[in-house]
Amino acid sequence: MTTSYPRICLLATVIMLAGCAQDPEIPALKNQVGQLSQKLQTLTNQALAAEQQNTLNRRSLNGVYLLPAANTPAVLNSSVGKIGVSLTDISSEANGSQALLHIRSLMDKPLPAMSANVEWGQLDPTTGQPLTADVLSQPVAIRASLLPKTEHTIELRLSGLTPEQLGFIRFHQVVNAADAERDAVSESLLPAQ
Repeated sequence: MTTSYPRICLLATVIMLAGCAQDPEIPALKNQVGQLSQKLQTLTNQALAAEQQNTLNRRSLNGVYLLPAANTPAVLNSSVGKIGVSLTDISSEANGSQALLHIRSLMDKPLPAMSANVEWGQLDPTTGQPLTADVLSQPVAIRASLLPKTEHTIELRLSGLTPEQLGFIRFHQVVNAADAERDAVSESLLPAQ
């Protein structure tokens, strides 16, 4: 029996190349690792923003800060009781951003009619503090409803900042409408000076 050396070399080369061939599962695993890394980065950024939001809220006396990057609700002890405040559906619009502000009673009673102020702006990239120079604001109100509700949603139009630029939203100066009306009546009954 004669053995041809070129055939043996060819067979050895084919075996070596087969051993070097890439397993088809490796690209899929690399893709999964990349996706998991991206999700981990997103969760890390969200956790840092939630920590920053909590720090801002500890220092706030009459309102709460909501950081869109935190995607976390905040609790406010206000004149209408203990309420939870959160943001959803932040998106672009012609002159800036829009979002839904959810206000929910955290007690066993419905939300009364109320008014409040909403401010929004950017965060200082170095300190993480709100940049107060260019803060924009708008009043919001929840009117009394025939059926008691424990949650209200307000559509916000946040002009001047795109969702990427929007660093914070502050919900503050909550006034119970019944208290405001009672105070207005009391002031009108005072004798003129």
